[in-house]
Parts: sequence; structure tokens; C-alpha cells
Amino acid sequence: MIKEKRETPYFKRKLEPIEVKVPKKISELLSEMAKTGFQGRKLGEVVEVWKEMLEDDVTIFMGYAGSMSTTGQWKIIRWLIENRFVDVLVSTGANISEDILEAMGGTYWQGSPWVDDHELLKYRIDRFYDVFADEYEYRQMESLIADFMKTLDQNRRYSSAEFLHLFGKHLSELGIKSIVAAAYENNVPVFCPAIVDSGYGIAYLQNKYDNRNFNLIIDQMKDFEQLVEIKTRARDTGVIYIGGGVPKDFIQLTAVGACLLSLKSSGSEEIYPHKYAIQITTDAPHWGGLSGCTFEEAISWGKEAIGGRNVQCFCDATIALPIVVHALAERVNKREKAPDLSWLFNSL
Repeated sequence: MIKEKRETPYFKRKLEPIEVKVPKKISELLSEMAKTGFQGRKLGEVVEVWKEMLEDDVTIFMGYAGSMSTTGQWKIIRWLIENRFVDVLVSTGANISEDILEAMGGTYWQGSPWVDDHELLKYRIDRFYDVFADEYEYRQMESLIADFMKTLDQNRRYSSAEFLHLFGKHLSELGIKSIVAAAYENNVPVFCPAIVDSGYGIAYLQNKYDNRNFNLIIDQMKDFEQLVEIKTRARDTGVIYIGGGVPKDFIQLTAVGACLLSLKSSGSEEIYPHKYAIQITTDAPHWGGLSGCTFEEAISWGKEAIGGRNVQCFCDATIALPIVVHALAERVNKREKAPDLSWLFNSL
């Protein structure tokens, strides 16, 4: 038996082992995991910090990287938008186009990475690691985007948020319940800072090859201006990164951009770090890439707050995201303070 427990500056929070109990809610399990160690602890802390964001008066940005929608995650993102657990989405083009394929009635199939890819090419089957897609269904999704592009004003410079808001309206009217359709219905801006790196780029080329005078312009500089304006108006913000990549740094740079604007407008340099920060990633920091970059490093840029509520969980997002969001759904009945960002679309 332990006779005496020492007191040190380092013994502050007691670790508590998990007890097996049936039934047990996902939220209860995550709360218990937050009192353990390693990445299980971090996964539990993700829920705690996200819940704090929802209860605070902050604008919540989400970065949604990679090709996650093909793995069955897109309805989770749609639910987060519908319930305003996020206020601004910054996504890769893949994630907000490939969800449309399923929303149109197409199918992704469980496959295998151990397959003859040359044989898949003969059958026109596209592979995402262990997920298969029908190339002909993929082309139908791209054609839907291309047809919508033809309806737009070719003399106007759209930000990606403006373009996707109008596209979301179009999909909503068609009954295609995609991510951008839900975003339109809930006035949640969706930015895509590398939009041509997806079916949107192919859709543009389809129109360009059919009509050399076709000239849709999506202005990525306007994107950044609008995103920084959201950050500047909000001041207090939280960020959630599913993966890293371009969506992550696009959001991170809003803090730098807001600081620059304060310097230009008032002559004094004001720091606008994010008050809360969550990242779920499989990338390690020691390779120097942004996707694995720690929030401690981001403090040096003024992107994250000193003493802010930051948690980074090194885990596959296809494991972490469904568990975390279900736990939040159990713990949070309703968000009371979602900001109104409809002003962004007043000129459309």
C-alpha cells in the first residue's frame, strides 16, 4: 500500500482509469478519456474545447482538408453547419464536390488498396485508397457544376464564398442536400482557396473547351479579403482543423491579416490570435510541414493566443471526427450565440 503521496508542482491533475460500464454514452466515454493519457486524452480534450467554443461568444472557423467526403464524413460536416457548430468552412475542392456525387444519388463503394489499378482503369473505377468511385458518376457531378457555371455573370469577379453560396442555392433548389446546399440554407460562408484543384477545375475546362469566350472569374484575393474581414469583425475566434494543408493556413493567416489591417488603419499593431484551436491530424511536426505544425509554433506568428485553449490530437480523422461530433451532439442541446454572417452575401 502507498503510505504517503508526495506534493510537487507537477502533480496537479489526477489520472483516472476508465471503467467498463454498459450502457455508456459516447460523451461519457470521451469525458473519461480526457482524464487518461496519450491521444485518447487529447481526443477527450477536443470535445471539451469545442464545447467551450460553442458556449462562448466566438466565430468558429473549420478547415476541412483532403478527400474526406468520399469516406462517409460529409453528412457530419453538413450536420455541423445545420446546427451552427461551425460558422465558416474553408475546404479543399474535393471535399465540397465529391459529396455532391452521393447527394445526387451516386455511390461510393468499399474497395481495397490491394488491387490491380490498371484493371480499375479499364472499368473506369477511381480509387481513393480503399474506396472506389464510378468515373461516369463522377463526370455527371462535374457536368452539374459546369452547367451551373454557365448561369453566372461572366463580367463579375466572384470570391469562392460568393460562387459557392450561389451554387449552394442552386443545389438546394434541386433538392441535392450537399455541404454547400446546407451552407447556403444557414448563411454559412464556404471558402475554397484552391478550388480548381478538384472537379470545379474540370467543370471550368469543360465550359472553356465548349466555348472559348467562357470566362468565369473566381478571385482568390477577394477570398482572403473577405475571410480577414470576418476575423476582424469577430475579433474572438475559434478554429477547428480536420487535417491541415491549404485550408488550415488560409484560416491561420486571418490573424496575420487582421494585425496588418490594424497597423495600416491606426498605426498601432494589434494582435488578433485565435482564442481556441483544435486540430486532428496524422502529420507530425518534425517534418516541418504546416499540416503537423503545432499551435505552440503558431503563437510565434500571432496566430494562436498565449494561454489559449488549444488541443492537437494525432489521429486519423475518420476515427476521431464521428466520435467527437456524436459526443458533442449528446452534450450540447443548442448553440445560443451563432454569429450572423449573412452580410457577406448582401451584394449578390
